[in-house]
Amino acid sequence: MDTSPAMKRPAVLALAALALLTLTGAREIAWTVDRNASRIEMTVQAFGGSHRGRFSDWGGDILFDPADPDRTRAMIVVRSASLTMSPAAISERATGPAFLDAARHPVIRFDLRSLEPAGGDRYTAHAVVTMKGVTRPLAFPVDLHVTGDRAHLTGAFVLNRADFGIGTSGPWNRLVGRQVTVRVALQARRA
Repeated sequence: MDTSPAMKRPAVLALAALALLTLTGAREIAWTVDRNASRIEMTVQAFGGSHRGRFSDWGGDILFDPADPDRTRAMIVVRSASLTMSPAAISERATGPAFLDAARHPVIRFDLRSLEPAGGDRYTAHAVVTMKGVTRPLAFPVDLHVTGDRAHLTGAFVLNRADFGIGTSGPWNRLVGRQVTVRVALQARRA
């Protein structure tokens, strides 16, 4: 076996490169969501008007490195029964068996897979959403501002409720719009 300095150099460089890649891959940083300063809301056209609702029971985990946003991961779990709308009768209908069916499907899961830089503080979020046992991919624009150990993300996406089997039968199907806009505003701090 040749142990000359010329042969050792590539091996040392390879080990150094491997160590650097390992360290770079471990840069994902945990962040904690400030629930009091954050919100998850939805809007749907129904009964001749626009109706807004807000989810009050949710939580999540975020791994994010501002220097490497493509490696961002987040899992947000929302309790479907926590949706409140005005008037209260709409909340009961929205979380009932014909729509979200919160008794049989208590959680809505949002898994962020990456943030693709789109210039400045703009990104394209790549995620999957699971509701009522159906998972669908989505991509949508977000704004992300990071100042020191604080981050503020805002964005919105549109879901077709029929894709998830929400409110697709009975008389309500014709009275409620298929497009549901979900708006998120998350404030987080480095854990």
